[in-house]
Amino acid sequence: MIQAIRSEILKLRTTRMWWGMAIAIFVAGALFAGLFAFIYTGETIDPSTGEPMIDGSATQIVNSVYTAGLSVGYLLLLTIGVMQVGSEYRHKTITGTFLAVPRRGRALLAKVVALIGIGAFYGIVSLLGSVSVGATILSMRGVDPFPSTEILRSLALSLLALGLWALIGLGVGILIPNMVAALLVGIGFAWIVEPIVSVALSFNDFARDNVVKFLPSQATNAMVDPVTMSGPGMVEPLSWWAGALVLTAYAVVLAGLGVLRAAKQDVA
Repeated sequence: MIQAIRSEILKLRTTRMWWGMAIAIFVAGALFAGLFAFIYTGETIDPSTGEPMIDGSATQIVNSVYTAGLSVGYLLLLTIGVMQVGSEYRHKTITGTFLAVPRRGRALLAKVVALIGIGAFYGIVSLLGSVSVGATILSMRGVDPFPSTEILRSLALSLLALGLWALIGLGVGILIPNMVAALLVGIGFAWIVEPIVSVALSFNDFARDNVVKFLPSQATNAMVDPVTMSGPGMVEPLSWWAGALVLTAYAVVLAGLGVLRAAKQDVA
């Protein structure tokens, strides 16, 4: 099992994608943290009411700054998850993988464990960029960069979120063996379809309170306990632990269905 996990990590490490993704996720974390540090430490006023639009404690503001790049990070981890298995289907190397590890369950479990580790690694890279830049700007603007120990919980949960999104990508990559189609469907849903659906459903009270908050991206944001924007149509987020459970459920269902399909289907 250990050798199978090492093999999965080696498949990523021996390509140029791993350091390209590392640079992208570091830069995204740093840029978004810097931008949101300026935004959240300023006065954001709703012109229609004259009231502050940001609703959150000092801890939530810092959480939002340090995890501002999470939306880009989970799209990159979704991509990695899809490509970790999709590239094997595309290049016909999945047969060699199953021959090297005849017990398919073990081979697929190795992919799952490797992706959790890969997600944690990229999460640390993201946090190195976001915390270093965010903490510097917050300090310059007179804000305590670590107002409570809850910050550490949010940082740890952001690592978990990235690992779960990698598993979601794995499930999508297996259920849609065409890698290009899997990437288009996965990224298209997370980046385009879900935000549009969220906005559309937010105009209905029942859907806003009982559907929107359970969507994957909404659950991801709830995990890190960020600030919320006040105003009509705004979604009341889940608690951090409920968000973690919801995102875990998505990962378990999609990755589980993918593993079951890969364990039974014939490969050329």
